[in-house]
Amino acid sequence: MPDSGTDHPCQDLQLTILFVTPCGQDLLIVRLTQITLTLKEPAPAAPAPLPRLLSALFYGACSFLLVLVNKVVLSTYSFPSPVFLGIGQMATTILILYVSKLNKIIHFPDFDKSIPVKLFPLPLIYVGNHISGLSSTRKLSLPMFTVLRKFTIPLTLLLEIIILGKRYPLSIIVSVFAIILGAFIAAGSDLAFNLEGYTFVLLNDIFTAANGVYTKQKIDPKELGKYGVLFYNAFFMVIPTVIISFSTGDLQQATDFKHWTNFLFLFQFLLSCLLGFLLMYSTVLCSHYNSALTTAVVGAIKNVSIAYIGMLFGGDYIFSFLNFIGLNICMAGGLRYSFLTLRGNIKPKQPPDEENALLDSKS
Repeated sequence: MPDSGTDHPCQDLQLTILFVTPCGQDLLIVRLTQITLTLKEPAPAAPAPLPRLLSALFYGACSFLLVLVNKVVLSTYSFPSPVFLGIGQMATTILILYVSKLNKIIHFPDFDKSIPVKLFPLPLIYVGNHISGLSSTRKLSLPMFTVLRKFTIPLTLLLEIIILGKRYPLSIIVSVFAIILGAFIAAGSDLAFNLEGYTFVLLNDIFTAANGVYTKQKIDPKELGKYGVLFYNAFFMVIPTVIISFSTGDLQQATDFKHWTNFLFLFQFLLSCLLGFLLMYSTVLCSHYNSALTTAVVGAIKNVSIAYIGMLFGGDYIFSFLNFIGLNICMAGGLRYSFLTLRGNIKPKQPPDEENALLDSKS
């Protein structure tokens, strides 16, 4: 009988064959032979190319627009409260997802005591990513912000190897380090060095890498799913973030801000809140259909447009030859990675324990 256990990747099917051999006139020799066949269950089908491409483009577009809108809100209007802006984005996420759940547009599990355990440490990473990202956007020019954000990529590569057990071919690793080489060259010649800005953006790199890898690990549809991860991330961290904003004076600065009656500022503030939700959703979607590393590199490719827009229209870019060369090396490495991904070389190798298990099942 077939083995009905669901914990094993392979299924045993036992067949009993009866052989009847005539011997003389009346004597029959009966021989029973049992054969065990090991049937390998089919591997889960890889996502189709179109959803992978569309989810990556959606993530890139949301990330691109959010950086530009945040730059206007925090720099052009000099809004002094990045933490309060993060609270607005969390509140928007909670509201949209909860109303969608009430109207049965989406589904995610109701709260129970097991959810914090399933989700940890994503809420802490989530709020760290939010605050450090908004703070770094305000402190740096757009081109330098996008260059330093490239360090998310090797951090994601490292965390995927450590946490998810993935291995990548040498061509991918070379592309990643080309991106980092360009970042070092560009940052080393930055004529507008800002220590606080550099610190915030490097912290943001760490949080973004950890967020991508742990999100990939937590979005199992049998557990919380995409929407559950998004909702409970924001739900658990909005109150602590409000407390942080109040205790640091960030909330008071937000309430005293003079442009709340300015329609254009209010529109862009609300647009930033909506785009914050869309970015979180597109990040989860891109990580679901692709790898966390691919999501990070899509962000780097998106920075091609941001960097050159900053050079031409941002007003806060100080040109230097080395900085310009470094930016272009970064972009070349990112485009090379994209080419390898589209060609199909990005598929991670299986960890040794999975390879051994497959070999054992075949033997």
